[in-house]
Amino acid sequence: LTYHPTPVQEIFDNALRLAGIRLFVKREDLNHPFVSGNKWWKLKYNLEKAIQEGQKNILTFGGAFSNHIYATAAAANELGLQSIGIIRGEKTLPLNDTLQFATQMGMRLQYITRQDYPRKTDPTFIEQLKIELGDFLLIPEGGSNELAVKGVEQITKKLDIPLDYICCPVGTGGTMAGIIRGLGKKKKII
Repeated sequence: LTYHPTPVQEIFDNALRLAGIRLFVKREDLNHPFVSGNKWWKLKYNLEKAIQEGQKNILTFGGAFSNHIYATAAAANELGLQSIGIIRGEKTLPLNDTLQFATQMGMRLQYITRQDYPRKTDPTFIEQLKIELGDFLLIPEGGSNELAVKGVEQITKKLDIPLDYICCPVGTGGTMAGIIRGLGKKKKII
């Protein structure tokens, strides 16, 4: 999967200056045109596993506006893998930009009800999907699993500036877990 090195940019703001704070942003949004930010890192080892095991199909879960669905479709396409997105909710036409892009990247979309969506971790449900859709490598919603944490941990090796705190948003928790593992107790993570 293509990776483009990314800069660290300092944000200059009078309020920050008056508070004696320096704010830096690691621009991982520039690491890939479609599989950007933490998604690149969360998918890295999952996709490597699929290739090593000779698995041609990837299946994952997400909502209709999921960045993870978008990124997984693009990454699978770049690597010549087939992708299946299990989408929470009913199909609505026309497709939104996220789902339209996913289908353009070759992702097959399957919709499940909001009531059934919580079954996404149920082994019986997963086996039922394999019967219906064929064999696949499962990447959980948001891409968060042990392989994702391993990938995100590598972001911390690219932080070559002095820092006291790292701040990041949290969805499924995989990015935060990787950053914690990478930095340990050396820094504060918010």
